Amino acid sequence: MKKLILSAAIVLGSLSMNAETPAATNLMVQTVNDQDGYKEVDGVPAAVKKGLDEAYPGVVLEKAWVNDKKEYKIEITVRGEKSIVYTDASGNILKK
Repeated sequence: MKKLILSAAIVLGSLSMNAETPAATNLMVQTVNDQDGYKEVDGVPAAVKKGLDEAYPGVVLEKAWVNDKKEYKIEITVRGEKSIVYTDASGNILKK
């Protein structure tokens, strides 16, 4: 009788462990990079585009960020190489 009760407890115990609800693992997280006070923007002024075209012929703008001082942090691609360039609102390249 002890063996019957013990085996029933083992079977019922293993069934209850399989009945757990799985934890949600596919959570999408969107982060915003606000490092150094820069916020991502969709476009840049024409003066900034003109300044980049003059400084880097064949430049492709990938992403752009702006801070409170209207300084732009721009991710560019020139001849297949990516880099970060800082400009002001007038299109002047800043040294950082």
